[in-house]
Amino acid sequence: MNIEEAIKTSLEYEAKVVGVYGKYVNQLSSETARKVFSVLEQEEKDHVAYLEAKLLEWQKSGTITVDRLKTVVPDEKTLKTNIKSLKKIAKEGNIESDIDAFQKALALEIKTSNYYKGLVSKLPAENRELFEQFVAIEEGHEAIVRAEIDNARGLGFWFDFMEFNLEAG
Repeated sequence: MNIEEAIKTSLEYEAKVVGVYGKYVNQLSSETARKVFSVLEQEEKDHVAYLEAKLLEWQKSGTITVDRLKTVVPDEKTLKTNIKSLKKIAKEGNIESDIDAFQKALALEIKTSNYYKGLVSKLPAENRELFEQFVAIEEGHEAIVRAEIDNARGLGFWFDFMEFNLEAG
């Protein structure tokens, strides 16, 4: 696979995720679940914009500069620390609907993470850096969604990640 094909395929994955998250933002009754999906949807939209810019750069110049991809996902250490310290908040809305939405989101995030891992392993070394950052970000999304599922099931904290600094990392 060449870099242009990799970017185009990645755009398809990211667009699919944006669509799914946008659907949940408008469907779920829980304000917290809508907030989580809204933040994740915006992040995925940012991924689409980033990839579109890189595709255009490639098509114009035949080269790509790898800019740091912004993310709401803190580094792993910050994420683990804050998950432990978050207070439990009241659950509102239809919890079963939220759990179902988060389970579908988790499956999608796992599929997307696996796609990026596979892509990185197939690309020439000079093209891997562009996609390596997506692996870390998508794994962070998985962690966020898993935490939401655990909390909705009463296994942990409701992971309302807006309660800590999303600029970390």
